[in-house]
Amino acid sequence: MIPSEDAAVRKRDIEDRLRQEQETLSFIRESLEKSDQLTKNMVSILSSFESRLMQLENSIIPVHKQTENLQRLQDNVDKTLSCLDHVISYYHVAKDTEKIIKEGPAGRLEEYLSCMAKIQKAVEYFQDNNPDSPELNRVKFLFEKGKESLESEFRNLLTRNSKPVPSVVILDLIAGDDDIETTDEMTLEHLPENILQDLICISGWLVEYGRNLDFMNVYYQIRSNQLDRSIRGLKEHFRKNSSSSGILYSPAMQNKRKDTPSKKAIKRPGHDHELRVKHLSEPLSDKHGPPAGKEDIMDSEIDSYIHCISAFVKLVQSEYQLLTDIIPEHHQKRTFDSLIQEALDSLMVEGENIVSTARRAIMRHDYSAVLTIFPILKHLKLMKQEFDQVLQGTAASTKNKLPVLITSMETTGAKALEEFADSIKNDPDKEYNMPKDGTVHELTSNAILFLQQLLDFQETASAMLASQVLGDTYHIPLDPREIGTSSSSYNSEFNRRLLSNYICKILGNLQLNLHSKAKVYEDAALGAVFLLNNFNYILKSLEKSELIQLVAVSQKHPDKAYRSHIEEQLQTYQRSWLKVTTPLTEGNLPAFQPGTKLKDKERQAIKDRFKAFNDGLEELCKIQKSWAIPDKEQRDTIRRAQKDNVTVAYRVFWQRYSNVPFTKNVEKYMKYKVEQVEEMIEKLFDTSA
Repeated sequence: MIPSEDAAVRKRDIEDRLRQEQETLSFIRESLEKSDQLTKNMVSILSSFESRLMQLENSIIPVHKQTENLQRLQDNVDKTLSCLDHVISYYHVAKDTEKIIKEGPAGRLEEYLSCMAKIQKAVEYFQDNNPDSPELNRVKFLFEKGKESLESEFRNLLTRNSKPVPSVVILDLIAGDDDIETTDEMTLEHLPENILQDLICISGWLVEYGRNLDFMNVYYQIRSNQLDRSIRGLKEHFRKNSSSSGILYSPAMQNKRKDTPSKKAIKRPGHDHELRVKHLSEPLSDKHGPPAGKEDIMDSEIDSYIHCISAFVKLVQSEYQLLTDIIPEHHQKRTFDSLIQEALDSLMVEGENIVSTARRAIMRHDYSAVLTIFPILKHLKLMKQEFDQVLQGTAASTKNKLPVLITSMETTGAKALEEFADSIKNDPDKEYNMPKDGTVHELTSNAILFLQQLLDFQETASAMLASQVLGDTYHIPLDPREIGTSSSSYNSEFNRRLLSNYICKILGNLQLNLHSKAKVYEDAALGAVFLLNNFNYILKSLEKSELIQLVAVSQKHPDKAYRSHIEEQLQTYQRSWLKVTTPLTEGNLPAFQPGTKLKDKERQAIKDRFKAFNDGLEELCKIQKSWAIPDKEQRDTIRRAQKDNVTVAYRVFWQRYSNVPFTKNVEKYMKYKVEQVEEMIEKLFDTSA
């Protein structure tokens, strides 16, 4: 039974599934039929739409083409009207701009340049399209008128606003190089910013559109004049305000600056009443020197010139910066070259005048005049690199002006140095020119003072000597590495030896001349004092300065040599006292025995000895009291030596015969006690005693 029931159940399930599948199949058939029907309907609709679209296209395309043609015609009409307006506007340019052009660009440069642009375009239009039009002549006239007005405005702006740089500003500018407290570089504002911009605009327009370069000549002439006036103003400032030292400070930098930017003031010797040394500015020969105060004027002129050289470099650097803003690049070098010529030529002429003055003074044997060249030449060499840098691009003739001046100064200075050495050697021995008291000769003091000036200008003096190839003159062994084509190729060691040999030559010539001069004195002792004073003065002067080190480069132990000369003259002087000491020390003096009566001959011998001593002592003290030994140390040494020499002998002689009855008039022969003799010797070389 169980199997039969299962089969029935399964049969029912199969029948149910079959019925469901049949229903599904029937649904699918119905769906397919509906889909076919919809497809047929859609195809019918699309066919209808296609037919209508073709009909629309056939209607619209002709209309579109017609509209496009109409739009093109409209554009052509607009363009034609625009061109007509543009062309017509050129015929109104002259009328629209004439008033502004006639009134000029002052105060409205931008508007003026805009009008000039319109006029220029009108000129170009008429030249290209209607060259016979009367309007062309009219706009051409306005263009030329406008260009002239712009050139005139350029000149007026530059003239009205270009002013000389104040002297105190220039001094501050120069001081800025050496002032360690100045951190920001000082610059000059030659023109107000708005004026500068106007000049730049006008310059650019004239070059690009005006086709006119005449304004560059105007520029360099005006700026050249201002540059020259600035430097002349600085000279005038020095002339009015220079102090006796020749050093000027500007108010703004007075507390900052330590020295002038270029040179040390030339040293001037003081009035040494003991040495009675004449002023350095007096000539080194028998000529009379310049009047008092003239050397201070010369110092001021030198200082002024040196400052003007520095000022020129700074001002020219500033001028070039200004020029590069206004003048087109390819015209800058030529314009700059022309701009600086007047001021540069003025400085070079002034420098040559200084050289000429020095030459004339040297011809008069006033060799101190060469000292005016040293600080200038030193400064020119220091400034040469800046000079060369700022003159880059200028003509060769412009660049060579400073080297030519330097060469001229070196040649003149070298000649003066050589002639000075010869003058020391050949200074004549004139009795009236010799110091009556045997003190330092003018030749010695001037020679030493002259040499001391060289210490501040060692490199300059060495270059002067080297420029004349003085190595052979002074027999200096040359190292091939030290020889070049110019003085600058000599190394510092060679230059130092060159200067050392020159100084040694001066001192050698001076020594020979002094020995010759000493022979003028009839009294050999006074000649010895004269040489002693001069040699001592030379030695002390050398030791107080760097001269001793320079001399030692060529001559070992120069101090020992001079001390030997001094000792030699001291011994010569001491021989003058033999007339005093010989009567006291020579033999054949009578022997005295107590209680024994002296013979007349013996008494007379003692009297003669006392008399000879007294007369000799009085004579020497009277004469030598007026002689001078300015150096206190030397004076004390000589007095002490004479005391030891004379009083020792006199004391022995006095003690030996003080109790001998050789005369009844003791005061006549034994006039001086030992202490009195010492006092008399202590008053030697003392005119106030």
